[in-house]
Amino acid sequence: MLISQVLDAAGNRCVVVRNGSEACILKGIGSTYELVLEAIGKKQSLTECIRTHELGAAVDLEKLAEEGRILLPIDHPDAAHMHLTGTGLTHLGSAATRDAMHAKDDDEETQLTDSMKMFRMGLENGKPPAGKAGVQPEWFYKGNGSVATAPGEDLVSPGFCDDGGEEPEIAGIYVIASDGTPFRVGFALANEFSDHVMERQNYLYLAHSKLRPASFGPELLVGDLPKSVEGTSRIYRNGSVIWEKPFLSGEANMSHTLANLEHHHFKYDLFRQPGDVHVHMFGTATLSFADGVSCKEGDEVEISAPGFGVPLKNKLSFTPSTQSATIVKVL
Repeated sequence: MLISQVLDAAGNRCVVVRNGSEACILKGIGSTYELVLEAIGKKQSLTECIRTHELGAAVDLEKLAEEGRILLPIDHPDAAHMHLTGTGLTHLGSAATRDAMHAKDDDEETQLTDSMKMFRMGLENGKPPAGKAGVQPEWFYKGNGSVATAPGEDLVSPGFCDDGGEEPEIAGIYVIASDGTPFRVGFALANEFSDHVMERQNYLYLAHSKLRPASFGPELLVGDLPKSVEGTSRIYRNGSVIWEKPFLSGEANMSHTLANLEHHHFKYDLFRQPGDVHVHMFGTATLSFADGVSCKEGDEVEISAPGFGVPLKNKLSFTPSTQSATIVKVL
């Protein structure tokens, strides 16, 4: 089952449920967030809760996407209570690109980079027995709901950026119950937009490079993530594909279990605040930057995978550079 949020002809938000090929409006529900809170309150699974509501008119999600009427599959009424975060070096093969980015130029350097050390730690203890905690992964913060970019909208790099490039990923979607328990809502395609040129200068710039917008959706997969997800990432320039590559996700292609990644995120009280929404991106081993591609103004990124519905598409935009510093006034 897939769920999404769209705008109807009158501009009103609707929740859409897709079972198989047919997508229909879910009556009596104003948002995915509202639906999730109802399911938690009734102690039902999301699927069970959906089945207690009547389905309305069928909709063409592909057409709505073309018309720019698909919203994020979930959001929060207050953007400050939505968190976009992620983990890196979690996928088999993901260390090769990162290691190359941060390797020393000195031919005599024989020590492993921190990236490779972190990756090996995951290989050794990222998949602990059920109920046990394994090694913690690399973790980063992208921002709150203000940087969550809807499918079809532009991903905008700030004027001080060095680069802006796509990262095709799977994101876990969570809502925190009133008692602080994280509830996993489902999974969505995500574009974890990052500044790879800035990151390559020094590994300690990773935190800066991740403070960028991100997009996810358009549809949210309810239920378990397939053990292996085989998707495709493409970049279009002036209507033509300039780069295309498959990407793999799911635990069969990862060095960590989802449970381990979830444990190390939600072990912090900060991330178990009642009512908050979390979009946690699980990492990737595929990005165009590794193949020497530099994204430009107007390029469109398309991320797709079987079972996730409508592809995620976003154009890239770059704010004109500025050298002026932020002025802080003293009270």
